[in-house]
Amino acid sequence: MKPFMDADFLLQSGTARKLFDAVKDLPIIDYHCHLNPKEIAENKRFKNITEIWLGGDHYKWRLMRANGIDETYITGNASDYDKFEKWCETVEDCIGSPLYHWTHLELQRYFGYNETLSRKTAKAAWEACNAVIAQPDFTVWGIFERFNVESLCTTDDPADSLEYHQQIAKSGIKTKVLPTLRPGKAMAIADAGFAAYAKTLSDLTGQTVDSFDGLWAALDARIDFFHANGCRLSDHALDPPVFEAACDGTIDGIVKKALRGEAVTAIEDAQYKTALMLRLGRKYAALGWTMQLHMCAFRNNNTRMFQAIGADTGYDSIGDASVVAPISRFLDALEQDNALPKTILYSLNPAADDLLAAMIGNFQGGGVKGKMQHGSAWWFNDTKTGMVKQMTTLANLGMLARFIGMLTDSRSFLSYTRHEYFRRIVANLLAEWVENGEFPNDEEKLLEIASGISYTNAKEYFGF
Repeated sequence: MKPFMDADFLLQSGTARKLFDAVKDLPIIDYHCHLNPKEIAENKRFKNITEIWLGGDHYKWRLMRANGIDETYITGNASDYDKFEKWCETVEDCIGSPLYHWTHLELQRYFGYNETLSRKTAKAAWEACNAVIAQPDFTVWGIFERFNVESLCTTDDPADSLEYHQQIAKSGIKTKVLPTLRPGKAMAIADAGFAAYAKTLSDLTGQTVDSFDGLWAALDARIDFFHANGCRLSDHALDPPVFEAACDGTIDGIVKKALRGEAVTAIEDAQYKTALMLRLGRKYAALGWTMQLHMCAFRNNNTRMFQAIGADTGYDSIGDASVVAPISRFLDALEQDNALPKTILYSLNPAADDLLAAMIGNFQGGGVKGKMQHGSAWWFNDTKTGMVKQMTTLANLGMLARFIGMLTDSRSFLSYTRHEYFRRIVANLLAEWVENGEFPNDEEKLLEIASGISYTNAKEYFGF
């Protein structure tokens, strides 16, 4: 019987151990996360383990609800210790869950706490973690330095002032912190707040937003502003992806209708989104950006709880996998104009893994290694099983050796152990193929592939 989460955790052979030893200390490029730029700029300190560990972590919240924990101890007004104790009570029964692994990796690597977490150990763990948090170097910047975070990309609305990114850029912090453009509000023409958001863009840019061209001029100006502040990626939640071509006059009429506060139809919504995504894609290509497309999420399922505590609180799930036709037509439309940027396709539905891994092969080229990427196992798939499936699918249908690897997609500063988790899984997967005689035991090549997936591919791909 192997010891619990020891130095050989997830590593099943000597080959796996050798590969992991070679990649474990490589820098981290966290190219997609939801960390708060203000907290980074201010080099935030944390009052206790509950604030840094449970605040905003809907992964944990979902399991606590499944364990029958009252909402008072999750998003309610219970004391920080009581919330922590309820998480301890929950995690001790999370056998087979990635959160069991993540929890104990974080306890070990951030806090030097090597006991298992349970209701019985809650008090001791609370005191041990908070003693570390009280140390002078336990700050956001200290965390980045400790985990060798070379660069990270936050997620930012086009209307954001980027004032905190500008502060960070002048701060002397070693980690490169860059914005990512996420124009979700500009895409949401069917939402009640669209006209107000268009006015915000108009006020920011001085552009008259009374038409599609006016709206685009304002967005175009904001993209240039983001580019000047280091942005090199965009991010889009396509829920679901659509492709409905329409003439310029039709799109202009749809925008004017929405600006008057009138409801748009489902077809009009799709036509507008298609037109805007095509303009955005061409702009990204011209600037040399990378476009990220996240698909197959089905959000805000619980209306009562959405009204009570809002979005991103643990009430989202996996959507269906109907992505092939609209994504193909969208990518092809850009490719026909030689205006397809580097693109990463993510699916929350693992049933779409094969579909997307096959799709990216249609649009590779331009002398760029892995120009089209099948994105890392994401959200509900961010598990040992999900990572192995995604990488095996990519190996079957594309080039795993050009994969740009892991991201945290997290709001927590305690998520950097997920890169260790990923690197252990990569090392073991490659070693398994070698041990089975499916790939030669060429140490130099194996180390090159493992290092590429863990770090160097992303460094070359993004060019930070």
